[in-house]
Amino acid sequence: MSDAKPSTSTVDVADGPDLRAEATAALRRLVGRDDAELREDQWRAIDALVSHRRRALVVQRTGWGKSAVYFVATALLRARGAGPTVIVSPLLALMRDQIAAADRAGIRAVTVNSANTSDWSAIYEQINAGEVDVLLCSPERLNNPGFRDEVLPRLAAGAGLVVVDEAHCISDWGHDFRPDYRRIRTLLEELPEGIPVLATTATANQRVTRDVAEQLGAGGQVEEGEVLVLRGGLDRASLHLAVVRLPDPSTRLAWLAENLRGYTGSGIVYCLTVAAAEQTASRLREAGYPVASYTGQTEPAEREQLEADLKENRVKALVATSALGMGFDKPDLGFVIHLGAPPSPIAYYQQVGRAGRAVERADVVLLPGEEDKAIWDYFGSMAFPRQADVRATLDLLPRLGEGTMSVAALEPLVDLRRTRLEMMLKVLDVDGAVRRVRGGWASTGEPWTYDGERYQRVEEARLAEQEAMLAYERTEGCRMTFLRRCLDDPELQPDERCGRCDRCGGVTPPGPPSEDAVAAARAGLDQVGVEVLPRRQWPTGMAALGVSLSGRLAADEQYEPGRALARLDGLGWSQPLRDLFAGPDGDLPVPLRAPLARLLQEWRPEVDAIVAIDSATRPQLLRHLTSGVAQLLGAPVLGALRPDPDRAPGPHDVNSAQRLASVVARLRLPEGLAVEGRRVLLVDDRTDSGWTLTHAARLLRQSGATAVLPLVLAQG
Repeated sequence: MSDAKPSTSTVDVADGPDLRAEATAALRRLVGRDDAELREDQWRAIDALVSHRRRALVVQRTGWGKSAVYFVATALLRARGAGPTVIVSPLLALMRDQIAAADRAGIRAVTVNSANTSDWSAIYEQINAGEVDVLLCSPERLNNPGFRDEVLPRLAAGAGLVVVDEAHCISDWGHDFRPDYRRIRTLLEELPEGIPVLATTATANQRVTRDVAEQLGAGGQVEEGEVLVLRGGLDRASLHLAVVRLPDPSTRLAWLAENLRGYTGSGIVYCLTVAAAEQTASRLREAGYPVASYTGQTEPAEREQLEADLKENRVKALVATSALGMGFDKPDLGFVIHLGAPPSPIAYYQQVGRAGRAVERADVVLLPGEEDKAIWDYFGSMAFPRQADVRATLDLLPRLGEGTMSVAALEPLVDLRRTRLEMMLKVLDVDGAVRRVRGGWASTGEPWTYDGERYQRVEEARLAEQEAMLAYERTEGCRMTFLRRCLDDPELQPDERCGRCDRCGGVTPPGPPSEDAVAAARAGLDQVGVEVLPRRQWPTGMAALGVSLSGRLAADEQYEPGRALARLDGLGWSQPLRDLFAGPDGDLPVPLRAPLARLLQEWRPEVDAIVAIDSATRPQLLRHLTSGVAQLLGAPVLGALRPDPDRAPGPHDVNSAQRLASVVARLRLPEGLAVEGRRVLLVDDRTDSGWTLTHAARLLRQSGATAVLPLVLAQG
């Protein structure tokens, strides 16, 4: 198929029965079956793209065959001299599956992404030589200056078809909004007239569908209503939905360990946090299951291996965060189990949609937790920043042509963590207020208005989706009908019932686990001690904040690896710690005293003195904690580092530079603290960024302490 050369001339098009027959033949090559036939809406989309060069949005359930539309259309267009298809796709896992599918149909597909940078030059040469039928690129590539300014214009001018996969990501109403996807609107505006465009997704309600369709018509090239929207029914006949409500993480984990073997084939166990996924995978391995964790912290090469292990059934399950979500293709996935609920029914439908694509039955079980909402709220706090933060950033950026400012240089000067800062800049870029250029970012100087009402509506929609997820857990009605209603399924009939879920009598999930299983799970989670590792590099740009710290931390100013009782975002002792920090100040709760004693007994830190870090918010907890640790270790308390009472505590949700500057300004070493020649245990209630411990340890080491070992109750 790669013999076809790109052309900007009008594509010769056959229509009617001949074109449909050719499309059917291409489909059969793609799926490897001689009896395969196009669905009617698949044909309508292909005909619109190939015969009429239209723009189309296809909203259909997972497994319906959306990728077949663009691969068949590619085959037909390339056979007629069209240029390559450009597919914007969000995940490497999805790209790998699409490349394999294209190869089966004789379509030469390549990808440019962060994992193959060394191949980019060769790939661009192949594209220019007409040797590539499909180029898959991530949305992040669209805003890379070199790709955006040098490669993309040539691709767009000669493209035969542009495809936007997982198109709900374009819309900030979508459950998985990604700022880089908004760059697609600019791409569409700059396309030469007559290049067809296809957008696909499985998870878009009417509001998201309308928003995406409007953006497909960007640039005035497409009249209102001229975008072809094909929406189908979202029922999944293989899925058997159920909810099991259990009182605590130990009981939920016991239920999973006791029942996982009973589910057919292999599947996915979803958790809401990295720590929970890793702990769950560890406990399941101890119970004899071949499982592995898959999170945003998993290295790309390991992710690829784990995906292959799941596809080949070498593991019973991957215990994953949402990092394993859109686009993962295993048609015979037998089950999806959630330990904790996603923040919306739409996100939930998207994740469970991975199961049951090519099997008659797949089990879908949700085990919600009381802690779910707190986790949703944390991720929700990453929303678009306040107007003051946006204006402050714009005021700092130089104008185009007057220089640039990198994120690293900008970060110390604004009250935003790096992830939020980068997200904000991407949105401002699409809005035309800033531009990413080589070396960093610059202001365009164009007028820009903070759309506070819009951001407020998005926040209200997010909260409404959370309430809808809680309603799904409680509903007495059909669960599949509930999800389809949330997605505005056009084929849903009044009072329709699936007949397959736990509310319709089609499935009865296992009941509560045995007492022995709960005891075993509780014992497995009764692990104490998380290593607290030292910071080794000061944040960049500290001089701009009046702090003369830069480069690597001197070895003789660092602390040695310490311990936290547990992580805040995990299982086991994490929940009592979350309860502690959500409540008022007071003594260390009785249930946490024995595990703390066990931690010290197992760790056995070699120290001969104790120093605390006084807390402005929990002074009683710190005093009680410090005195208890002193009794357990038999070491004297020398005193405490104290925050300056005239300086208010800084916010914790800022970037590293701002956090460190606040700590340096407030934290003081009292006169007469006799730490010279001592190995000091440094006690605090919790650590997140690590800069309080880092600066405190530096002060103690500068005062003569030979070693500093931190001890905190919670990390994260």
